[in-house]
Amino acid sequence: MRWAISGGAGFLGLHLARRLLADGAQVRTLDPAPLQDAELERSVEELRGDIRNPAAAAALCRGAEALVHAAAALPIQASGEAIRSVNVGGTATLLAAALEAGVRRVILISSTAVYGVPEVHPIFEDAPLVGVGHYGKSKIEAEAIARRFHERGLDVVTLRPKTFIGSERLGVFEILFDWIRDGRRIYTLGRGTNRYQLLAVEDLVDAVLLAAEAPVAGQTFNVGAKEFDTVRSDLQALIDHAGTTSRLTPLPVRPAELVLRALELAHLSPLAEWHYKTAHRDSFVDVSKSERMLGWSPRRSNEQTLIETYDWYLANVSTAPRVAGVTHRAPWNQQALALLKRLS
Repeated sequence: MRWAISGGAGFLGLHLARRLLADGAQVRTLDPAPLQDAELERSVEELRGDIRNPAAAAALCRGAEALVHAAAALPIQASGEAIRSVNVGGTATLLAAALEAGVRRVILISSTAVYGVPEVHPIFEDAPLVGVGHYGKSKIEAEAIARRFHERGLDVVTLRPKTFIGSERLGVFEILFDWIRDGRRIYTLGRGTNRYQLLAVEDLVDAVLLAAEAPVAGQTFNVGAKEFDTVRSDLQALIDHAGTTSRLTPLPVRPAELVLRALELAHLSPLAEWHYKTAHRDSFVDVSKSERMLGWSPRRSNEQTLIETYDWYLANVSTAPRVAGVTHRAPWNQQALALLKRLS
C-alpha cells in the first residue's frame, strides 16, 4: 500500500513514516524542510515542496491509496495570514489534488483547538466549534473544506488529537523540560487543579492507521489519553521523576494572561493565545467514538508520556537542534521567558 504524508518532516510525519515502513508500506512525503533522518531518507520517497503549490500537491497524491494531511502552520507563527495560508489554502489545494488523483482515503489531522475554551467536559465531537486565535480558526476552516470535498466524492476522515508528545518533540515542551532540568520554578496559571489531557504520538499513529481502513468515511474523531490527572499532579510526577529542585509555583490567572498577551503582541514570547487561554482550564475530550468505531485504545497516560519524552530530551539534548524554529521538532526561542527563567 502506498501512503502519502503532507508535513512528512514534521513530528507526526516522522513517527508515522517509521511505523508505516516497519509495517511494509510504501511511503511518500512532502515538506519544505528535509527529513533529517538518514534511515528514513533511504526508504522514503521524499518530495521537497509546499502543499500550496498545485504541482507539488499533485506529485504527492499521484498513485497514493491513503493521504495523511498533517502539514500545518503552528500558533507560534507571527502572522495570522501565514497560518491561514497554509492551514486553509494549503488544505484546499491538497484535497483538490487528492480528488483528482483518486486517492482512496484522506485522513485530515485537525486539532481539539477547534473547540476553543468550552465550559462543559468531556468534549464530544458534536460540540460547538469556536476556535481560539488564528490557529484554532484556521483548523475550523480546514475542516469545512474537507467536508465540502467529501460531498464531492473524496473519502475524508478527520482526527482531532489533543496536544501530542513523544520522542523528538521539542517546541513548547522543550521550554518545560529545559526549566525542569535546570531546577527552575515551574509556573502554573492558577493552582493547577484543572485536568489537561495530552496524547502520546504513538497512540495518534495507531489512530491514523485504524482510520485509514475502518468504514468511517466522513466521520470525525477525538483522540486523547484516557488516563490523565490534574496539571499539578502530572507536572509534579514529572519533577519527581527528574529529581531536580524544580517546584510548582502558581500564578494569578488574570494578571498572568494580561502580561502574556502583551508579550505575544510585542513578539517577545513563544506562547500564543491558545496556550495561555487554555492552560488553567479543564481541557479533555471524550474518546468513546474512536474506541467504538475505530477499535482504538490509547496505551499511554499523561504521566507516562511526559516522563518518556523528558527522558528522550535528556538523552538527546546535546545533539538536538540549537537554532530556534517554529515547528514541534525545533526548540522555540524563549525570548522574554528566558529572563523569567534566570529569576526563577
